[in-house]
Amino acid sequence: MSEAPLVTLSVCVRDGASWVDDCMKALIAQTYRPLEIIAVDDGSSDGSKERLLAWNDSEAEVPIRILTQDPKGLSAGRQWAVDEAKGEWVAITDIDVRPEPDWIEIMVGESKPIAEGETIVAVTGRTVFGHAGDVVSRVRSVEIARKYKARPRKTSLANGPCSMFHRQSLMAIGGFNPDWYHAEDMEVSLRLIESGGSIIYAPNAVVQHVPEIERTRFLGKRRRDARAHVRIMRHFPRRKRIGPGLDFIGSSTIVLVVLPLWISALVSGLPFLFKAVTMGEWDWESVQQWWQTKILLSTLALMMVHELLLWGGPLGEVNRGALREGKISLRAVLRIRRLTFRWSVALWQGLALGLLDALKGNNGHRPMFKR
Repeated sequence: MSEAPLVTLSVCVRDGASWVDDCMKALIAQTYRPLEIIAVDDGSSDGSKERLLAWNDSEAEVPIRILTQDPKGLSAGRQWAVDEAKGEWVAITDIDVRPEPDWIEIMVGESKPIAEGETIVAVTGRTVFGHAGDVVSRVRSVEIARKYKARPRKTSLANGPCSMFHRQSLMAIGGFNPDWYHAEDMEVSLRLIESGGSIIYAPNAVVQHVPEIERTRFLGKRRRDARAHVRIMRHFPRRKRIGPGLDFIGSSTIVLVVLPLWISALVSGLPFLFKAVTMGEWDWESVQQWWQTKILLSTLALMMVHELLLWGGPLGEVNRGALREGKISLRAVLRIRRLTFRWSVALWQGLALGLLDALKGNNGHRPMFKR
């Protein structure tokens, strides 16, 4: 019987002091052995560094090493942990995540090939987002649950909060590039698949994510997702990818349409406003006729499309689920409308920033123009 491989469990934090202790307790509570823990503070200014350092104990039954660096980003922190790791496998998670005790044990069990020629280079578990009764956290919780529901055994993404990588395979493709802006898990996943490896989804390897209750935090993450997605699509266009399709953006693909719909509705009203302003005297009968014949139908049509997007299809499943989890009311519906609109705006902002990154060759993009 072969000896169980050492697993290095890593986590990075920047300004997450309130999450540190609960996360570290959950990591130590893992049932799998042998295990070591490496935590990296990425230039925190809220006391996270001091909280982490209190956990440093290299002589414990589960050795814990705390590394500190200036703010260099998550990708740089993850790579430092990989460089320092002694384990055959390196697991990664986030500071706002609480892994179930058997998380590592289940992933190690799924790391053995079941088909001839299968080379497993990563195993990814399932993240369950909690919710706190508000619309934002309910939308996020239902959206993520829907995403995992359709995930096959062989997947394209080893998610950052709940995955384990074969260290040598990870090092062979260059590891985590410190220049990557966000989506470092998607980038290494596609590189591992490109090298001939397989990423296995283990649905019973569960980690619990704290509720994502702040609207600004939710929108900021969606903006970063879209910005990073530009890099992913540039470096890994569909015609060059192998293996399963991308599993990254989720409902955001449909949410993108919401902002253009509203802009179209507003633009369709401009002729009415122009006519009303330039008529001289207000001829309400003409105004009414113009509205009825030129504006009302087009606006209603656009709004119907908007409603179909909100309540039908994949996004509708998310929104309906969010309402079922809470109190169904007109106020809740309007909150979802507002959140979806701002979500769409954040995505377009992220895409614009991603295109700017591509033009300048910043944040992990290959330069578009040689100098």
